[in-house]
Order: sequence, then structure tokens, then C-alpha cells
Amino acid sequence: MANPSTGSGRRVLVCIKRVPDLGGEISLTADGMSVDDSNLGHTVSPHEEAAVELAIQTAKDTGGEATVLTLGSSDAVEQLRNALALGCTGAVLVEADASAYGPADVAAAIADVVREHERAGTTYDLVLLGNDASDTGDFQVGIRLSYLLDRPVVAGVSTLGVSGDRVTARGQSPDGGTEIYEVPLPAVLTVMEGGVEPRYPSIPGRMKAKKIKIEEIAPSGEPAGSGRVRLTLPPAQPSQVTVLGEGPEAAGAVVDLLEKLGVTR
Repeated sequence: MANPSTGSGRRVLVCIKRVPDLGGEISLTADGMSVDDSNLGHTVSPHEEAAVELAIQTAKDTGGEATVLTLGSSDAVEQLRNALALGCTGAVLVEADASAYGPADVAAAIADVVREHERAGTTYDLVLLGNDASDTGDFQVGIRLSYLLDRPVVAGVSTLGVSGDRVTARGQSPDGGTEIYEVPLPAVLTVMEGGVEPRYPSIPGRMKAKKIKIEEIAPSGEPAGSGRVRLTLPPAQPSQVTVLGEGPEAAGAVVDLLEKLGVTR
């Protein structure tokens, strides 16, 4: 949960990515470079849903503003509008073919937007991102962005609190404990799901979101790409069936199995 700031309102930039809604069986494109989304809906990853929630909470608690950004095609406006309906007050679309962008390219594009907005008088105290991309598994964007902006970074954050000119970030340690980091603002944080419960957009929120103008930016330069060779799917796990018997003769075997599973006393 974000804590009230003792300073002025904080501006938060939260970065999201339009990804396939992987609720069922996953298949790859013919070249093996991405998930085949031709028959899938689209959403944002659970990590980014949590990041949006933390951005909105922080903006509200500090009297600031939350802006949502994505790099992608015009179709990604759907995800931007959804974040606006939740409580973000501004949105930026870096219109480009996301499949041509590797993590370094995405980080550079976000950094360009942050610098451009700074030159126009808007400085982001926090930049929040999902810990990794749910479609490609890239973990690099937040770290690369922090280096480009020369800002401290904390990865794997579950909750955060802003007080004065510092942010306290909490996340889970590998041994199951809690890690706490305190870093100066401005900072970059990557967010893991589970620390906060994402909200759902209301009907008034959706109506308001339709009226907000989305800033559209063309990226500068050509992307270098991810360098990815291809994605692979793990082999399907074979199903196993054990026949315990037929009719009344199977009763003893069923009881033995239930006891093994701890179902019976």
C-alpha cells in the first residue's frame, strides 16, 4: 500500500504491454518468434496490473498524477483506455511494431519519452513496470531503463510507500522473507503481482476514459531487435491412467488410494 507523501504530489509513469490472453493452449507463430495470438484476446500481464494499481494508489495518496505508457500498435489503445478507466489521468502511445523491439529498444523508447516530458516541464518521480513480459519472458526493460535514466532501481517489488523524497519498496526474498529497500526519488521499480489487489474499471470510469486524449509519439531511430533465436514450448506432459479394478473388487484399492492421498482418517 502506498503511504501519504510528506512532500508535493508525485508523478508516476507506469509502463504496460499489450499481450495475448493466455488462458488456454499456447501455440507459436510459424517462425517461432512469438505467441500466435490470431485467435486470442488481449490484456496486460498480472505484474503490470499490479503496477497500474500501485501507480494509481501512489498518485492518489500523494495528491499527484499517474500516466500510463505503452509501445505498440494502435490496437494497444484498448489497454491504455482500460488503465485510464481505473484511475490513470494521462496516457502515451509510442506507436510501433512491438515485435521488432527488443528489451534494449523498449527501454530506450521509454527513456526518450521521460526525457522529452522533462524538457516540457513534467518530471516523473517514479517509473513502474511489470517485472517481466508474460508473452516473451523478458526481465530486462526496467534494469536497462534505470541505467539510461541514471536512476536507482529495485526489482521484484510487491508494495511501495513514498515519504518525502524517498520511496520504500518491499518484495519477497528467495527464502520467503521480506526484503525492504529505501531509495531516493526519482527511481525505477519493477513490480510483481500479489502485493496489491488490482481494481476493476467502473462504468463512470470507462466513460471518462473515452474523453481523455492519448498522446501519440513516433519512436526515434530503428530498433535493433531482441536477438532472440526462437521460442520453444515445453513438451506436453503425458497423462497416466491407473485402473484400480472393476466393480466391487476395486473398493479395497480405492480405499488404499484415498488413505495415501490423506483423504480418509
